[in-house]
Amino acid sequence: MEVRLKEKYNKEIVGSLSEKLGRKNAMSLPKVVKIVVNCGVGKFKEDKSYVENTIRDLGLITGQKPLAKKAKQSISNFKVREGDTVGVAVTLRGDKMWAFLDKLINVSLPRVRDFKGVSRKAFDGSGNYTIGLKEHSIFPEINPNNMDKIRSLEVTIVTTAKTDSECFELLSGFGMPFMKEKE
Repeated sequence: MEVRLKEKYNKEIVGSLSEKLGRKNAMSLPKVVKIVVNCGVGKFKEDKSYVENTIRDLGLITGQKPLAKKAKQSISNFKVREGDTVGVAVTLRGDKMWAFLDKLINVSLPRVRDFKGVSRKAFDGSGNYTIGLKEHSIFPEINPNNMDKIRSLEVTIVTTAKTDSECFELLSGFGMPFMKEKE
């Protein structure tokens, strides 16, 4: 499995990050720990084929078998009972994480219609970044002719960065296409 971003991180990004952050110890620099890809099934939770197709599509996109997430408690306002399937999730680590991040940045995001960049405000305050994707069909593994429904995804990039600015510098080094700041 090709891990271009991992090599780029070790060869280029570590050096530029240590300059920007003023740190000499490479172990203190932020790095990507894992990527979590979520897809909610919401109102289609009763439709078993929808859940199965969501698991199939998420597995194709990530290269790893997703887990169906169950509701931990009943919430009558949302018509959810304890044990109902409410979402599907995959946690990627290691080479699969690097390959997915490379594919997301260099292949999938540029395929988004009218793409102006990802938000600079999607950081959580703890150095993690979340992207919401409206269509899962931007990934090359998904054949638009075989889709039953369009699914939205949430991709969370978990890093060891302590602040949002550190995470921003790390993701910018990978080539994450952030929106231009308004002047």
